[in-house]
Amino acid sequence: MRECGGFEFLEHTADVLVKVRAKKLEKLFELSAKAMFEVITDTSKVEPRDVIEVKDSGFDLENALYKWLEDLLIEYGASNYVFTKFDVDYVRKEDEDYVFKGKAFGEIFDHSKHEPRTEVKAVTYSLMKIEKAGDCWIATFVLDI
Repeated sequence: MRECGGFEFLEHTADVLVKVRAKKLEKLFELSAKAMFEVITDTSKVEPRDVIEVKDSGFDLENALYKWLEDLLIEYGASNYVFTKFDVDYVRKEDEDYVFKGKAFGEIFDHSKHEPRTEVKAVTYSLMKIEKAGDCWIATFVLDI
């Protein structure tokens, strides 16, 4: 994947290493969440029946992305929701923090409908990096499985 848009899974010894590219930070967050839920299940079989809103902040961009993914993973763990579509309204710097607001669309995991893939235990800071190369934002992060 070289174009600016999409995600890929890279080789990692024990966990899942994800690289995401997007022209806008909001899209970078959306694609990062999509990648995480693709590890958990086939998101094409998830219907966007329900919506949850996530509003949070981080002390830098990496921490904001971590919080976005962690908030979604907590929702999955607490209520068994899997998500297929993500709309991030904004990621912006306010004072010293990066704040974000977004929505995740999905439904409760149903074994008769959804394919269980790999359980994501946690989002980690291992190899986490967000950088801008030309007009493309690039995020790298590891999911603990």
